[in-house]
Amino acid sequence: MKILQILLLSLLGLAPAGPKPVIFMIGDSTMADKPLEDNPERGWGQLFPQFFEKDIIIRNYAVNGRSTKSFIDEHRWDSVLAQLKPGDWVMIQFGHNDGKISDSTRYAAPEGAYKTNLERFVKEARARGAHPVLITPVARRKFTKGVLEDTHGAYPVVVRAVAKATQTPLIDLQQSSSALLSKEGEAATVKMFRTTPPGHYNSLPQGITDNTHFSAYGAATIAALVAREIREKKLPLADYLQQTPFEGKYAYELPQIYEPHFRKDTFIITSFGAKADGITLNSKAINEAISACNNKGGGVVLVPSGMWLTGPIVLKSNVNLHLEKNAVLQFTTDFDQYPLINTTYEGLEAVRCQAPVSAINQENIAVTGSGILDGGGDAWRIVKKAKLTETQWEKLVASGGLVGPDGANWYPTQSSYRGANTNQPGVIKPGSKVADYAGIKDFLRPNMVSIASCKNVLLEGVTFQNSPAWCLHPLLCENITLRGIYAKNPWYAQNGDGVDLESCRQAQIVDCTFDVGDDGICIKSGRDEQGRKRGKPTENVIVQHCIVYHAHGGFVIGSEMSGGARNIYVSDCSFLGTDIGLRFKTARGRGGIVEDIYAANINMKDIPGEAILFDMYYAAKDPVPLAGEKRTAPRVETLPVTDATPVFRNFYMNNIVCSGAKKAVFIRGLPEMPVRNIHLRDLVIKAEEGIQCLEAEDVHFNKVYLLTSSGQKPVQTRNTKHITFDSCSYRDTKTQSTEDHAF
Repeated sequence: MKILQILLLSLLGLAPAGPKPVIFMIGDSTMADKPLEDNPERGWGQLFPQFFEKDIIIRNYAVNGRSTKSFIDEHRWDSVLAQLKPGDWVMIQFGHNDGKISDSTRYAAPEGAYKTNLERFVKEARARGAHPVLITPVARRKFTKGVLEDTHGAYPVVVRAVAKATQTPLIDLQQSSSALLSKEGEAATVKMFRTTPPGHYNSLPQGITDNTHFSAYGAATIAALVAREIREKKLPLADYLQQTPFEGKYAYELPQIYEPHFRKDTFIITSFGAKADGITLNSKAINEAISACNNKGGGVVLVPSGMWLTGPIVLKSNVNLHLEKNAVLQFTTDFDQYPLINTTYEGLEAVRCQAPVSAINQENIAVTGSGILDGGGDAWRIVKKAKLTETQWEKLVASGGLVGPDGANWYPTQSSYRGANTNQPGVIKPGSKVADYAGIKDFLRPNMVSIASCKNVLLEGVTFQNSPAWCLHPLLCENITLRGIYAKNPWYAQNGDGVDLESCRQAQIVDCTFDVGDDGICIKSGRDEQGRKRGKPTENVIVQHCIVYHAHGGFVIGSEMSGGARNIYVSDCSFLGTDIGLRFKTARGRGGIVEDIYAANINMKDIPGEAILFDMYYAAKDPVPLAGEKRTAPRVETLPVTDATPVFRNFYMNNIVCSGAKKAVFIRGLPEMPVRNIHLRDLVIKAEEGIQCLEAEDVHFNKVYLLTSSGQKPVQTRNTKHITFDSCSYRDTKTQSTEDHAF
């Protein structure tokens, strides 16, 4: 019976696939596997497997220092050849060592032995039924007056000629790697290579300058170039490339993020006079430790277990501020320790108090460990009465401060009250000076961690809590990693966002937890004309394996997104009790283009508002109305399109489950600029109401199931075009129907 089934499937073209091929790699040190411990070097072949399906076997036989000649003479090719089976693949990259004319054991003239050896690899692999792939040697990082030099001479030319003559697939890595190095430039490409200062690795006590061999970041970047060319040239091997959960995207297409590494030298803050008594102000001692570490080439500034009271801390290049377990950095609530400075706030140039933790124009900085940074935010915050119980409110009022005339808000100080009733408080106006804002200083509460124009930033393991305003604010940063951090604020903390990535590129937020008073994970890029003039989108961002508990939105873009946002990938996250799950907000006047946004494998539970929301009428209010609050829908009118008109387009979302929401999906564009090209696939949402789609075009729902309870139609639309539903159904419990119905 089984034989008949297989025969039938075969006739239908559905026979089970045969065994998957093995990929063999032969080449030199740039491709070879390297030791993982105490070693900065990786070969690109070592990182190559991450771009293939997990069950594909890749055997890397590349070896340091080998040429085509020595690889054959040492019988390494014989070893590979003996293992080849029909259907296997052989990736062949030599050339770095063949040109060593003074070494007779390796030298192979390009038009002589090198060419002959390449032809032999191709011929003998094919004789075994395997598929050879020729790869030109990867470029070295050698710049002269800013121009990348070719160091391989005739060798890449010969590879191309052999590939053409033998009709062998060619990966022109010399060409693609040269283009990449030239584009990024001499300074930016240092991090791709093994070049390392002294003191980082025991195996390299004096450090090393190496412009041939790769760092882990560089190896992954080069391996991605090879994977990309495999797919672009439609090699059969492309069938085994690793696909991501994001629609149409492969693993090699996702951003590569560089992470900083630090010297082993350690500077303990107690050596600079710090005391863990909860009374002594340790700002001077901690900042002196950071400066000393920076002056000596970098390393670790260690905060031991204990309660360390401090004022503002300023991070410097090549310094890792490391908090041991049970270490608490408690930032003082003495406002005099936080001077007014020129900075930005909510996307505009503004005067604010200095942040508890800050850095400007630094490289290779980190805050790591298992400790806690507490921003003392309760002393700064205005609190809405509607967000507290009666007992909590009475206790807060009794603590001091003052209640506003309407009885709805508590203010910590008279200065804070004045600021709250000032038009655009803190926003820098022409001719103004920092001193002009002294009268409302207490209102100008800082973001807890403010990192601006920095490169290679790592925040890992620690807890950031009780921030005066936003918790974490990287601005105009490049290569930033948040891993395993916990951002925690009271749920009533207005503007108490978890993290706001603003005009940053190359970022990853992984394995993090957020429980905050405003948006959880938020993408921004400046506000209105200032943001458009800056013109720096937040781009190339990965958000993965994060949990957001209370927040106004789990993952959010906007509303200050005037510089744009693009190429953002969110996956495998859970939003549990956030006001909105996936929240995309903007308004007229912002401008900016938000595009190419991906979300996959998202869990949601107990969402008081919308599971998924696109709204171009953001009004700077809490997403869920407070008790007794009345709101009216905005007036709908068509206005001219200008550079201040925002754009939402190209969103791809799939595999989303929501157990409980007010509304499943809400899409509201502008009459003059509809929300466009939205793809929602494989959604299961339990909500009171279904889908509402206003001013939108090219919105596609595929395999969507709604369980609603409002008794309303599952889909409501207004002024929409090309809205499609494929394999979509719903059930409404209010109608007592037990049957599913198609949209």
